[in-house]
Amino acid sequence: MKKQFQFKLIEGKFEPLEAGKVLYSLIKTKVNYHSLEKYGSEFKFNRDFQHSKRRQETLIEASDYIRMLIKEAEEKDLELLINGIIQIEVRPKAKTDGAI
Repeated sequence: MKKQFQFKLIEGKFEPLEAGKVLYSLIKTKVNYHSLEKYGSEFKFNRDFQHSKRRQETLIEASDYIRMLIKEAEEKDLELLINGIIQIEVRPKAKTDGAI
């Protein structure tokens, strides 16, 4: 009963500054999401939420790398081609044995 879907969220040619706005907006939204997840987990359950912390770090690294690409594109008068595809799979939940 597995179903898969694919959507193009971003597709096109962008000037460096436009690309930055689009990409930083996506990254900022994801970083904020993980900040809230981490905070909520620590506050509600008094435990560290390592997944969100690692995702935040990965997203910040990606943002730094994108910043370098955009700077280079600006300096060399280049455009950026961006194809952002999201894939979604709907499937039954994995069964666990109850162990933590």
